[in-house]
Order: sequence, then structure tokens, then C-alpha cells
Amino acid sequence: MRDFLKNVVATVAGLILFSVIGVGGLAILLITASLQAPRGPEVEEDSILVLDLDLNIQDSRALATPGEALQQALEGASQQSLALLDVVEALEQASNDDRITGLYLKGAPGDMPTDYANLRDVREALAKFRETGKPIIAHDRDWSEREYYLASIATELSIAPLGTAIFNGLSAETAFLAGTFEQLGVGVQVVRMGAYKSAGEALVRREYSDENREQLQAYLGDVWADILEVVSQQRSLTPENLQTIADNQGILLAEEAVSQGVVDRLAESEEIRDRLRELSNISDADESFESVSLATYIQALDPSQTQRGQMGSDRQIALVYAEGPIVDGEGELRQIGGDSLARELRDLRVNDDVQAVVLRVNSPGGSAIASDVIKQELELLREAKPIIVSMGNIAASGGYWIAMAANEIVAQPNTLTGSIGVFGLFFNIEDLSETIGLNWDVVQTSQLANAQTISRPKTPQELAILERFINQIYQEFITEVSTWRDLPLDQVQSVAQGRIWSGVAAENAGLVDRLGGLQTAIDVAAETAELGDDWTLREYPPIKPFPERFLEDLFGSQSQVVLPEPLENFRQEMADQLNELSTYNDPQGLYMRLPIQVQMD
Repeated sequence: MRDFLKNVVATVAGLILFSVIGVGGLAILLITASLQAPRGPEVEEDSILVLDLDLNIQDSRALATPGEALQQALEGASQQSLALLDVVEALEQASNDDRITGLYLKGAPGDMPTDYANLRDVREALAKFRETGKPIIAHDRDWSEREYYLASIATELSIAPLGTAIFNGLSAETAFLAGTFEQLGVGVQVVRMGAYKSAGEALVRREYSDENREQLQAYLGDVWADILEVVSQQRSLTPENLQTIADNQGILLAEEAVSQGVVDRLAESEEIRDRLRELSNISDADESFESVSLATYIQALDPSQTQRGQMGSDRQIALVYAEGPIVDGEGELRQIGGDSLARELRDLRVNDDVQAVVLRVNSPGGSAIASDVIKQELELLREAKPIIVSMGNIAASGGYWIAMAANEIVAQPNTLTGSIGVFGLFFNIEDLSETIGLNWDVVQTSQLANAQTISRPKTPQELAILERFINQIYQEFITEVSTWRDLPLDQVQSVAQGRIWSGVAAENAGLVDRLGGLQTAIDVAAETAELGDDWTLREYPPIKPFPERFLEDLFGSQSQVVLPEPLENFRQEMADQLNELSTYNDPQGLYMRLPIQVQMD
């Protein structure tokens, strides 16, 4: 027994020592990396810039926690995420870079995850690249609709002989859970203002309401019209031709895609490599063409040649990202914390170096109180310096609330915006309690003392009180829109009601000032602040280098409880399931947000 205990102790001590040495060595490596001066990679002459079509192009650089990034690296995850502004600037610089002879849009299995509004920004940058006369080669085995939206700008567009091209239109599909909750014994009550405010609909209905179906149909129709128009610009096809394909075929075999002008030609992968070797001036068939990935090229960018103004200027345009659901308090990664974003805006207001602010909003909304905390700070900021809002893929409900106080709002035609409405969502487990034998009892001092309980549904009196409160916020919402957007109140009433709009429809309704991408908003900020060419763009808050963020997480003061592996796996699964509901943290249970993320397939 004594030997057994000695062996156990020795093994545990060895594991601890190994862990300390391993973590310490990793920490030393990261510290060394963070202290070293960054050196951009070299770009060879006659290089092909490669843009992988499985790239995830998001708004900000803070795309993953250090733990997530490390996990992806350990698992060998291939999908990359890049910041939109970096991608646009890289394409702009590559178009004038003599070392870059062409661009290769490289197909990949699966669909490109980037949303359509960001794809439009990238496509516009590719169009400028094409105007320089440099070829854009696009090839894939199978073309999905989203990839094709981007690749249709190519000068040479090909498909594998056994491939397919999917072009069948857009759809939005929602899972309705009313029957599921009914079987579980979970009750849901929704109080809302706005005939089109479909929040909670998926929890209490078994199909779309007429109003929700109408607004979704209109939104998808606008986005689809943009796709038809944009794709037809560089193809020998009209929007009507493309619509016919979507209505009657949907999926084209490779030869059909060529004969109908959707792609230029059939090609095997080796033929594409030969073409790229030709562009790289490589004559040896066994030698690979010179290539540089977009991510690597971004690291090699010349700061003096970017579209961020004069890098030495002390006059700044601040670019602030508001990305994710709006939550009360500080928020986490991929969330907009009402307190944290308001604090950031307050710091920019008193920063004398900052002459103008661009707020990039990509949010379905969220907490009504947190949204108002942000908006109040935006109002104060506007009194001190110009603020321009750039709407990304979605800026709706609370996302629109925080945008409307800006000097100017810029959106893409396919941005989802509007949804000017308010709702309250309330669950109860009365039937479930009866099923499982759970009993509730209460002692209270007044009729409404336990109005927040989940043990029973809200009474008519309680619902009436909540409805009155929600109506008050809704009236304030439309009044604020009327004031800040300089629109008659009756006109705001007609475009509010919780209805979603595309960017082009929102511009027609007066909710948006002009159409354009992130760079357009930056240019408007420089013009509004009368900065001329004497300015530089800075992103706030600055993103710390990965080694520094990793070490902060590793040696942070917050302790974490590590569960045994089976329990930890279960905990993680439950955490993922409940993560979305956790963003519903408004102190009063009132929200200005979309009920679901509209996914277009």
C-alpha cells in the first residue's frame, strides 16, 4: 500500500510539474512573441493574391477569445476570419501593387459564411481591382449562390466538369415551437407593440402571421433583386434570365451553367493551376505558381498606402464596432454591453484627437434599457463632433435605436434594418409543474407582489400593466425617430409597427440617408468633419495582440471551476443552447430586437 501511495504521489507531482513547465514555456514563448517587433511577410514578384471562398469576413477583429483561437489551432480548423476593413484595404492596395499579377478566388467545400452586406463591400472592392486590368480567376467544383454572388465579378469564371451551380433564390425558414412548449408544459406570453413585431411568434404560433410573412417576403424580394442586378452586371445575362433559371432549374449541371452563360467554361483544377502559373510567369509545369493568401497579404500591407488617411496625422476618425445583441451591463465577446459601449463613446467625446466617429452597427437589438444608455451617450457625442453610422448586415430594432441619433446613416441595399417596435416575453411552467408534481405556494403583501413569478401565467391585470409600459416605450421610440430623422410622426407610424426593411427600402422611407458600405461612411465622416486628407483612422477599443490577451486569460484573477470531463461536456452543450437566451437580460424584461436571426438560404 505504501509503494502504491508513493507511486500515486510521484505521478501527481510529475503531472503538476509537467503542467507548470508546459504552461510556463508557452507563456514565455507568447511573451517573447509579443515583445518582438512585428515583421510583415515578404510578397514575391509576380504573385497571385488568393482569396479562399470559405473565408468568414466579419466586421471587427475581435472575432474569437484566446481560448477559442487556441482550440481552433489545436483542432486544425481551416476556416479563417478576417476583418472587413482589412479585406477591402488589401484588395485596394493589391490593385496597385506591381508584385500582384492577378487574383484567384479559390473554391472550397461548403458555403461561404460571410453575409450578403459584407459580401457587397468585398465585391465592390473586387470591381475596383478588375478595373485596373488585372485578371480575377474564379474556380470551384460547385458554385453556391453566396459564392457566386461574389465570384460573378471575375474576368474568368469556371466550374469543374462534374460540378453544379446552384441558383434557386432565397428562403427564410423558422422553426415554430408552440407545440413543443405545449407538450413540455411551458407557457409563453408575449406583449408587443407593432403589428409587424413578430417577436415571440415562433414560441406561440405554429406558422407565420400574415404580417410577418408579408415583411419577410418584401425583405427577401429586395435582397434577391439586388443579387439579380449585381450578378448580371458582369455576366452576359439579364436579371430576367437569372430569374428564369431560379424558377425553372435551380441547380445547373456544369455544361448547362456554361451554355446558359452562368459561368465561362469548364475546367479541371490542373488547368486552373496552369493558368495561374502563366500569370506568375512560371514555365515549368512541375513548379507551383507564386501565391500569397489574403490573410498573409494583409500582414504585409504598407500603412502609408491604405485608405486610413495619413497615418502620421494627429486628427483621428474613430471607428467603433457595435456587433452582436445589445445586453445590459458590460457584455461579452460578440455582445454589445450598454455600459461598456457608452463608456467607450464617452471617452471618444472628450478625446481631443478624435474629430469624428464612425459607429459600425451589426446588431439585431436587445435590451431596451441598454439601448437607451448607448443612445444617450451618442446624443452627447453628436453635440461635440460628427458621428456617422455604418449599418452592416443587420441594424434593427435596438440596433436602429442606437443608430438614429447619428448625423448620417449609411446602409447597404441588402442591410436588414427597421423593426421599430417593442415587446415583452414571459415564460411560465404551471403545466410542467403539475406534470412533475411540483407545487408552489406564496405569501404576499399586495395583489401584484409576485407578478414576476414563473409558477403561473400573468393575470389580465398584470398583462395590462406591462402593455401600458411597452406602449409608452414604443411611443417614445417613434417620437425619437420622428425627431432625429426629421420625419412627420404619421410617416414614422406607417414605417414602424415593428416592420423590417431592406436598406434600399429604408432609404426610400427616410430611415437611412444613403446607400454604401463601411468605406462610404468613413468618407462621409471625413467630409462632415471637414478634415480634407489630413486624418487617420483608428479603431476603438484597440484590439490587444493575441499573446497579451492569452496571458491575461491565463493569469487573470477570475478563477474557473474545472468539472470532470463528462460533466464539462454536458455543461458546454447546455451553455451553447442557453447562450442566446442569456442575452435577454433587460432589468425590466423589455426588448427592442429581432426575435430570430433571418438566415437566407
